[in-house]
Amino acid sequence: MKPRVILITGANGGLGQAIARAFLTESPDNLLWLGVHARRETAEKLSGEFPGRCEVADLDVTRPEAWRALVARIVTRDQRLDVLVNNAGFHSDSLLAQMPPEAWRGVLATNLDGTFHGCQTVLPTMISQRHGRIVNIASLSALVAPAGQTNYAAAKAGVVALTQSLAKEVARIGITVNAICPGFIETESLASLDADARKTMVARIPMRRVGRPDEVASAVRFLASADAGYITGSTLKVDGGIL
Repeated sequence: MKPRVILITGANGGLGQAIARAFLTESPDNLLWLGVHARRETAEKLSGEFPGRCEVADLDVTRPEAWRALVARIVTRDQRLDVLVNNAGFHSDSLLAQMPPEAWRGVLATNLDGTFHGCQTVLPTMISQRHGRIVNIASLSALVAPAGQTNYAAAKAGVVALTQSLAKEVARIGITVNAICPGFIETESLASLDADARKTMVARIPMRRVGRPDEVASAVRFLASADAGYITGSTLKVDGGIL
């Protein structure tokens, strides 16, 4: 397998860590860049397990200048950039009637604007290579918008639409762009649920279990692989059959 240079944002959370491990174990030649803006120690620990193959870099995905600086650093050192995984995101839930404007702006800035900035910044390199893989992490909330998540659902729906549109723009250049919509996945976002809330959540899932981060990571790895070369503009649900 040809070695690849891979950039993963939000690589300090459970899902980002699983995605990074999937690529690190895929091939001993893969080189990873972990873009993080907080909790750097989590990413540093993973980097320490794979010395020389995993670089941690500060990245505020809401700032285009931060994207430009990091991508320039990657291309200068590694001469290419093969895969971008836009995984950074967060939610700040409340009913719209009580939602502070900063909660709306912050969620859209990280989840949607961050994806836009990332895609736009890596495109010149991928276009010059005439090859690239972009995988955007959306959410099942983009397809089945729950009450209390108007900001998050809108942002992730925007990610899905962005993915579909961009895929058409770059398809002839050898670049694929796909989205993944995870359902309920065993990450830190579910850690605060009490037993009753968790039981209610699991009852909604036809498989009657919560997904594992590595199951989402496997889907990301597939969409970034040569085997997925004819798949672009797709939205893949990883949700245990909810939708």
